[in-house]
Amino acid sequence: MKTPISLLCACLPLLAVAAPYTPKDGSAVIEQLPRRADAAQRELRGLRQQLNATQQDLALATGLAQRYIALARSETDPRYLGYAQAALAPWWRQAAPPVPVRLLRATILQSTHHFGLALQDLDAVLAQQPHDAQAWLTRATVLSVQGDYPQATAACARLSALTAQLATVTCLANIAGVTGRAAASERLLGLTLQRSAGTAAELENWAATLLAEMATRRGDSTLAEARYKAALARQPRDSYLLGAYADFLLDRQRPQDVVALLQDRQRIDALLLRYALALQSLPGRQSAFQAAKAELAARFTAAMQRGDTVHQREQARFALFLQHDVPSALRLAQQNWAIQKEVPDMRIVLEAALAARDYGAAQPVLAWVAANGVEDVALQRLARQLGPQDGQKISFIKKAGVL
Repeated sequence: MKTPISLLCACLPLLAVAAPYTPKDGSAVIEQLPRRADAAQRELRGLRQQLNATQQDLALATGLAQRYIALARSETDPRYLGYAQAALAPWWRQAAPPVPVRLLRATILQSTHHFGLALQDLDAVLAQQPHDAQAWLTRATVLSVQGDYPQATAACARLSALTAQLATVTCLANIAGVTGRAAASERLLGLTLQRSAGTAAELENWAATLLAEMATRRGDSTLAEARYKAALARQPRDSYLLGAYADFLLDRQRPQDVVALLQDRQRIDALLLRYALALQSLPGRQSAFQAAKAELAARFTAAMQRGDTVHQREQARFALFLQHDVPSALRLAQQNWAIQKEVPDMRIVLEAALAARDYGAAQPVLAWVAANGVEDVALQRLARQLGPQDGQKISFIKKAGVL
């Protein structure tokens, strides 16, 4: 039996959860909460009340947790992940909770970058339910972020008999795009998306966002922008998509467009970072820039005090481009690289290494790019700027197609 797309979409990437902060005065508007009269919110409150009365009701708890995880994605509101965990509280700390709880726990752990624990839960789920599409997709997501492309590809391939074709092709294209097969995978994904009209909006948006990123990585700005705008028309609140498009605009020296895009989206740390990066280069916006910079500093300080490493990539960008603290930026970028290996993780290491004039720090990433055939014009530009300093480095860059 095929797994519903709505459940599969629950494991799609979430941007880093925002750290809490203290408002400067009592009149500050912290957040516009969902209307209490909203039918969905009323239903959730009713389900939460039922669960409070019968906390061991497994079906009710897992159903509510699924709803919260989906809302964390669709509403770009990280609080819902905490609500989902709270719904699973009676089983959360168990070594071997029921399979539905274990799968949801893995999804939450994956979203908060506890990858090792998430994989342990996923392996246990698949040992009992080898045809669980949600578990295979979440496993592919985790392994891809960690850079284990062969195992991630194998996990994607298991989806073909379990769920919609678009989910399988998007999963595979996400890996193929950073392993030397970008052109073919982009064509296949584009055709599959065209043939999949009417598929769940979340899944279509995942594919559309990936297509925009693939066009960006090969330098086709016109096509990339058209794809970003089309995806935003479908899902205007998607935080990952907003961050990716903001980065595209920043790279093209369009800060005013970034400010307009993210004007009311600063609750998420990664979006506030991009907003501040845009403000920094705009005349007459320095007061707003300093406020955003101070807010980011407070959030990152709070995250470090909690031992939270989810923000390291964003924090490295903050240190490099806003604080101009190159040693801290390089250290954070390297620490992040040890955990996750997506294209933005590669880029911030190279940017920090370039600023530090430290080729040794760049070498592991250059080697990774060459070994895996990663295709990205921004990475190629950074590799050229670092400059060939020894024979080994020249061979890495030639193999990657930069020289």
